[in-house]
Amino acid sequence: MVATPHRTDRLVVIGLGYVGLPLLVEASRTSLVCVGLDAKQPVVDALSQGRSHIDDVDDGAIVELIEAGTTFTSDAACLAEADVIVICVPTPLNEDQTPDLSAVEAVSAMIAERLEPSTLVVLESTTYPGTTDGLVRGILERSGLVAGDDFHLAFSPERIDPGNVLYGLRNTPKVVGGLTPTCTARASAFYALFVDEVVEVSGPREAEMAKLLENTYRHVNIALVNEMAVFSHDLGIDLWEAIRAASTKPFGFAAFYPGPGVGGHCIPIDPNYLSHSVRTLGYQFKFVELAQEVSNRMPAYVVARIQEALNEVAKPIRHSNILLLGLTYKADISDDRETPARAIARHLRRLGADLVAHDPHLSEFVVDGEPVALVEDLDAALAACDIAVVLQVHSTFDLDHIADTATIVFDTRGRMRHDNVRRL
Repeated sequence: MVATPHRTDRLVVIGLGYVGLPLLVEASRTSLVCVGLDAKQPVVDALSQGRSHIDDVDDGAIVELIEAGTTFTSDAACLAEADVIVICVPTPLNEDQTPDLSAVEAVSAMIAERLEPSTLVVLESTTYPGTTDGLVRGILERSGLVAGDDFHLAFSPERIDPGNVLYGLRNTPKVVGGLTPTCTARASAFYALFVDEVVEVSGPREAEMAKLLENTYRHVNIALVNEMAVFSHDLGIDLWEAIRAASTKPFGFAAFYPGPGVGGHCIPIDPNYLSHSVRTLGYQFKFVELAQEVSNRMPAYVVARIQEALNEVAKPIRHSNILLLGLTYKADISDDRETPARAIARHLRRLGADLVAHDPHLSEFVVDGEPVALVEDLDAALAACDIAVVLQVHSTFDLDHIADTATIVFDTRGRMRHDNVRRL
């Protein structure tokens, strides 16, 4: 059995995006010797020069990394010297909405070619139960080493919430499930160096399921209130007020809010991984499938409501000047992955609308290969538009000023109460 590791281990984090880079920042504040490995050479070059490419890690943190001795590379040779390897690569969906684990497979094969005895390998990338002890284990054991005997293997789901100023990697409990109890203890000891609380579970499948459960719970409840928003409008009910009233109950209720759709790196993706896993058993995961159906039709519903608002003032949507406000999937970040704004822009273009947008966090926004014109002069755009559509509420937006300047506003986030505002 491999020996208990010590605090001077050499750590390699593979994938330096929203998950891997914050991990590297916290780990570098211990006595770990840290290396960041990424296949994208421009990312490696920028980080090596002290420049961050994600919202939650500023340039100053990258400079601190470098001063602490952290290095960045695209050369996988560093894996041969690693004591701990953490995999933080993307796990998106294929076009048919099935899991795309090609990046996990590729880096697992890369590790297997260089894997040394006593190494701890942890997968953090979101996936379906059975990936760690099945797919990843199988690839790593091509090295000739046996997981649990010659090296340690574990899964620890990422819980990064971009833009969250209250909870980061250090103060968010870290779930860890190893292939064996010794693997769990090894991974737990590693994370305990820089995470306040480590939550051990009995195996990697429980840890994989925990991640999918967290986001499926959110996905299903968001879909519930989105569906209620549709029929509440037809019934003349202010759903936002109803949610506020229900929230006064001190037990048995958690508030979720309607929106133009779901976006980001988790909610639109993770439930599909769980649904895929369930389908392999011959079952249907009807809750997820229904939630996905509701979420997918929300952009079209938003466009229908925009069209309805324009009809009230006798304007056709074709050639109407429509201003989209806030394009990212979440407030105060620059991440536009899976944002519903893209589907809404696509629908509006197909209907012939003259489309412009404003988002202080983006320098470009592309839909189907064609950029949406981003305007810098917000006041001029508000005065010129036939309708302003609030898709995301960044803290820099003055909502009262938006309502005072625009002729009509359609608010998908329920934050505005003015005579010329229509709410989702």
